[in-house]
Amino acid sequence: MYRFLLMICTLLFLLPGSQLLAGDSPQEQRHELMEQSKDAAKPVGGMLKGEMEFNAATAMASFESWATVAGEFGKLFPEGTETGYDTEAKKEIWTDRAGFEVELAKFDEAVSRAIAANPQSLDELKAAAGPVFKSCKSCHEAYRVEKE
Repeated sequence: MYRFLLMICTLLFLLPGSQLLAGDSPQEQRHELMEQSKDAAKPVGGMLKGEMEFNAATAMASFESWATVAGEFGKLFPEGTETGYDTEAKKEIWTDRAGFEVELAKFDEAVSRAIAANPQSLDELKAAAGPVFKSCKSCHEAYRVEKE
């Protein structure tokens, strides 16, 4: 009886959260991943601009966050998600899927190299993060609608 009650309580606890997660559209998930990427870019950008002191652990945390984005982002563009949730995705993602996949691969490679570099100084961070930011810019120029 105790196990049965424990199982029911566990299911009641988990069910509302899983329903919320299951209801997220690909557009919303893409948005959240881009927010995560932007949040990861802030400290790295701050270090590169001299607005904050270099911190290797913070840089690596940003790189790891980008790795998560790189692993998930490309999966969130199925047919039929070209519109909705105020998406910033250009139609070219679907009409030039091969080009989009190349950009995603460039981002993944740049992030993997940045992680492998494990920068321990500001100069090393510049060398590691530069290709990541370049990849972001390239993809945004080709596949993201600029909002005003």
